[in-house]
Amino acid sequence: MSFRLKATLAVQVLVLSRFLLTPLSAQDWDPGTRATTAISTATNEKLKLTFEQRGRYESRAGNTFGKDLDVFTGLFRTRLGLAYTPVKWLKFSGMVQDCRAPWYGSGAPNTMRDEADLHEGYIELFPAYKKGFGMMVGRMMMLSYGEGRLIGISNWSNTSRTYDQARMYWRSPKVQVEMLMVSVVKVRIGEFNRPVLGDRVWGTYDVFPNFYKKNLLEAYVLRHDQNRPGGFTGGSSSDGTDKLGINTFGFRLAGPVPRGVNYSLEAALQKGKTGLADLSASAWFAALSRRWTIAGKTLDLSAEYKYASGTENPADPKHSGTFDQLYAANHDKFGHQDLFGWRNVHNARSLDTLGVTKNFAINFQYNNYWLANLKDAVYNGSGKLIARSATGTAGRHVGQEADLYGTYKHGHFTVGAGYGHFFSGQFIQKTTPGIGPTYLYVFHTYSL
Repeated sequence: MSFRLKATLAVQVLVLSRFLLTPLSAQDWDPGTRATTAISTATNEKLKLTFEQRGRYESRAGNTFGKDLDVFTGLFRTRLGLAYTPVKWLKFSGMVQDCRAPWYGSGAPNTMRDEADLHEGYIELFPAYKKGFGMMVGRMMMLSYGEGRLIGISNWSNTSRTYDQARMYWRSPKVQVEMLMVSVVKVRIGEFNRPVLGDRVWGTYDVFPNFYKKNLLEAYVLRHDQNRPGGFTGGSSSDGTDKLGINTFGFRLAGPVPRGVNYSLEAALQKGKTGLADLSASAWFAALSRRWTIAGKTLDLSAEYKYASGTENPADPKHSGTFDQLYAANHDKFGHQDLFGWRNVHNARSLDTLGVTKNFAINFQYNNYWLANLKDAVYNGSGKLIARSATGTAGRHVGQEADLYGTYKHGHFTVGAGYGHFFSGQFIQKTTPGIGPTYLYVFHTYSL
């Protein structure tokens, strides 16, 4: 019996056990918690078990603004992980993930389904130390820098994202200096998942937690390379048009300002090559947020504005200005439906969260979108082109999105539901069938 088949059967047994034992957990007896506590106690905190089972039932209508069929499906994800710390300075961690989309049919894409596969498997040196040298090598899921706008995880996706990576860092109470190389692992249905190492990001990401009083500063220099056929430009290896080499220089500031307001500010400049074209691009983000207490309930309000450059003349083979979003985690950053990415866009966003109780929250999110350059395209959350007006006559306004969603937590259980609708602007109406996508879902999660 193959490793993958054994792993798949093991995960299915765990899922079935979880469902059979759920009624007992509702009676203040959580077998999952007892099992993890027993393992940790028996090994003197050296071995720790993690488990997650999530189900989501969603309806998406008006996909790609009417270009693709409507989808109604269930998405189920199960994760089982183990972390072993034999000594204080050494940690081994591994995780198996199994993802299913049973109602979708045999054509479900690799963002929805993937039989049991290695999702994490890494070694970390000096994990518990707050000072000095540390390093991590292997496959890792929880890899996010800043707010995830350039490198982050896409946990809302059923298969989620994981990286093969190597990182070395030196840390102290005042600074963490880190060198990294990461490559996204490609989900390969029916095969062992592995990265395309010809597509990678490497460089330095440095954090100063108390740069000025309580203000955080993050500074980074990152290099994005692609040197494989069908790469960033889809060109040919014989003439070099399939190559990509982009240098990103950026920073992020975050912290408090007077009257209980918090801010976050990020900016990035890019120079390099996309195929034979010289790239010069930029992006920035700014946000303000504040919490109020009203009648014993919390109300968090936030507003932000984002910009990412586009190309003034996409027909010019020698010059490009479209920002490269690297390995961005865009969920919720451009609306709850994840329609757009950080490329050739102006985006105004607000998010209001009402804490009805300690465990129950309701969120309302509003987004408005415009093109940065009229002749460049609008891009999806993965950075791929959706639609373009070659003459730039389709208008600048892309559209608006309104989302309402809520979550309730009880112990290790979380349930939630949401609804969102996109109102097509002039650009979408002229370059696509113009249908405004609608998203409706409910979900439940049990995690340890």
